[in-house]
Amino acid sequence: GRLMGSALHRFDARVLQLSDGLDPVFDGANLVWRSVADVPIESALLLLGEDAAGRPCFAELPPTRRTGPPPMNRALWPMLAQLGAEEAGLYATARSLIDWHQRHGFCAACGGATRPQKGGWARACDGCGAEHFPRVDPVVIMLAVHEGRILIGRQPRFPAGQYSALAGFVDPGENLEDAVARELWEEAGIRVRDVRYVASQPWPFPDSLMLAFFADYAGGTITPDPSEIEAADWFSLDALPTLPDQVSISRRLIDAGCRRLAGLER
Repeated sequence: GRLMGSALHRFDARVLQLSDGLDPVFDGANLVWRSVADVPIESALLLLGEDAAGRPCFAELPPTRRTGPPPMNRALWPMLAQLGAEEAGLYATARSLIDWHQRHGFCAACGGATRPQKGGWARACDGCGAEHFPRVDPVVIMLAVHEGRILIGRQPRFPAGQYSALAGFVDPGENLEDAVARELWEEAGIRVRDVRYVASQPWPFPDSLMLAFFADYAGGTITPDPSEIEAADWFSLDALPTLPDQVSISRRLIDAGCRRLAGLER
């Protein structure tokens, strides 16, 4: 609370400009910000942190609540892909926090109304006093490799002809390596070995943390799970299908896998 109060009174504090409460507004390849002094005093502000210049950064919490995750505006993805790491991280934080607040207006313990506190990083129940905090769902996304080829698949919701790395949520009590092996077996019918971490990316649609891995093929014939995967196959580097946008870690993972298989990096 003390940090929130002092940040609000900083002359250089700024608020992220959002359209429809969640979508970013761009000025060229950068996000648009406004002074905290230009925001109505009754607005609920969420503290995102400080930027590299030490300026406090906020997002405004919309007054209306949602009953489910908002749709992803894919038209914005080319612009999001151009953001630097700092602005991308601030926007991801804003989107995740706003979505969480809009969907958690009532206490899971007693059903009473909750209100934001701790700069937007918690909600307190006025009925039973319980505190609730934002959640992050870990998701593994993996690229199996075999004899110079990569395994990618497509879901029915993908644009026509587009393939991506396979992914799935981590189960309770499961480590990340086991989650990679399980998801590849369940979704594609193959066994893997030598699972190795590559990178991570927050994915605020609505609140996932994507954890990317490589894995080596160890057996089995590709058999897509029809309830989740429309098609999956091994692709060589010279015959790749349409791939996801650059903003996604899936594309970064596929590109990194292709560079390794081409001998361009270890």
